[in-house]
Amino acid sequence: MSEPAPTPLTDEVRQTDAASLKVYLRLLGYLKPYWGIFSLSILGFVIYSAAQPAMAQFMEYLLDFINERDAGPAYMPSLIIMGIVLVRSLGAFVGNYFISRVSFGVVHTLRLQLFNHMTTLPGDYFDSHSSGHLMSVITYNVNGVTTAASDALKTLVREGATVLALLVYLLYKDWMLTLLLLLVTPLIAVLVGYVGKRLRRLSAQVQHSMGDITQVSSEMINGYRVMRSFGGEGYERRRFAEASWRNYLQNMKIVLTASLNTPILQMLVAVAMGLLLWVALSIMEIESPGAFVAYFIAAGMILKPMRQLSEVVPTIQKGVAAADSIFQLLDEPPERDTGEYRVERVKGAVRFEQLSFGYGRDDQLALKDISLDVKPGEVVALVGRSGSGKTTLVSLLGRFYDPTSGQICLDGVPLSDYALDNLRQQIALVNQNVILFNDTVAGNIAYGALAGTDFEAIRRAADAANATEFIEQLPNGFDTMIGESGTRLSGGQRQRLAIARAILKDAPILILDEATSALDTESERYIQSALEYVMRGRTTFVVAHRLSTVESADRIVVMGEGRILEQGSHQELLAAGGQYARLHALQFRDEPTPDVDDSGA
Repeated sequence: MSEPAPTPLTDEVRQTDAASLKVYLRLLGYLKPYWGIFSLSILGFVIYSAAQPAMAQFMEYLLDFINERDAGPAYMPSLIIMGIVLVRSLGAFVGNYFISRVSFGVVHTLRLQLFNHMTTLPGDYFDSHSSGHLMSVITYNVNGVTTAASDALKTLVREGATVLALLVYLLYKDWMLTLLLLLVTPLIAVLVGYVGKRLRRLSAQVQHSMGDITQVSSEMINGYRVMRSFGGEGYERRRFAEASWRNYLQNMKIVLTASLNTPILQMLVAVAMGLLLWVALSIMEIESPGAFVAYFIAAGMILKPMRQLSEVVPTIQKGVAAADSIFQLLDEPPERDTGEYRVERVKGAVRFEQLSFGYGRDDQLALKDISLDVKPGEVVALVGRSGSGKTTLVSLLGRFYDPTSGQICLDGVPLSDYALDNLRQQIALVNQNVILFNDTVAGNIAYGALAGTDFEAIRRAADAANATEFIEQLPNGFDTMIGESGTRLSGGQRQRLAIARAILKDAPILILDEATSALDTESERYIQSALEYVMRGRTTFVVAHRLSTVESADRIVVMGEGRILEQGSHQELLAAGGQYARLHALQFRDEPTPDVDDSGA
């Protein structure tokens, strides 16, 4: 399988080292609330690092002790080595424990910020980004930051402090030999810089490929009935295999780069050590065998922390790429909420004034110059062919999108002047694609701001939606867990729960977007009476494709190509012989009905 072409996402994250540093510094900025325990962890690692040169110095002491039999009591070396190990262990515990508290606290804060910010993003952001890739950011990418903020940060601080402590010790013991050892440093810096750039690019590609895997998996799981009905198992397997293979290739490139980095780095240090040993043995005079051995033990001890520091580069680069994608999402502007007007309950007068709206695709408008005046308590039915703009029009009522031009007024006040939460309190929505949550039946009826509602009120809402009968037949009645998206319920049962939720909200404006489309004839009769009850005294917008369900509406608005074609009562429109009359004839003649379903905009 060939490597995929670069994607816009990977192009966006191919940034300079300065940009990468900026991202990592922003990530480290989350340490501020934890500066106290972070300081404790640094102190622990400093103690641990100080014990490393102390171990080398102990070897000098031990050799001199052996050569000089009368150097002191025999138990002194034992006490010293135990003391060094005790101090080193204590430092390691303090450092590891507190740095872990800091790092996982940072990740917890980031995860909450990310999820909370996603709840405020405008509707067009979700329209332009697949759910699989958004889920990948909040799961896989956050895990990448977890590693960078915990293991990588721990290694960076601990091993960095160890290398620094050993270098100070080596400079103290023999500064000329140590400067010779440091000649290899520029080569190491070049190697680490190259590896860092490559790993950052590859990490971004891995994240995108993980988004593809999540997307394909999510679509298969949610659409398994369609997949099996149309024999799509083979197609889905191929899609998943290709996405997984792309992820495999990108991960193997990371493994290859990281695997070559460590041995090359070790060879550079080994060459420097060999040169150092040759100079020491052939040119310099050795005054004390103990000091000579201690120096080279300390020089050898640098190899391990340097190797670990080189291996932390891939982890940090993965974390930087993950953090970059998270910060990009956090920097997305939330939906505009500049209004301050609040009211306890609106009367329900809605006016559309020369309203136009486009989704931003090729300047095509989904709604064009819509003007409509709806009185409080009026029932307005929106009908028309698929794509005529009915659902788009009612979506603008809740300000899920803002108009391209024109405006909507509620009780004479522009929607943009309302505080968003107050505006949405005035609207109850029942749509075709019912959204239920993995909660109890009662929890799904009394959802969100309705949580904590008295049980009797929940039961009355279920009674009004003709849902109580089937609810009481469930294993635990209103306390029954209904599974993700209500998978344990039929389509009609899910729809009745959604209607019960709308009844419980008791909002002055009601939007029914294909609210009976998922119901069979018998269920529809049950629901129709419930809808008649809930529509009383409320301004109601009914989006429907079955014209038989809207004949009793106060006004029927016929839409086509984003415009209002005609409006009036059922009888007036039939008598006019226009578009509504033709749609009505198509639906009620004996021949099969052409598809006029409005599941889209």
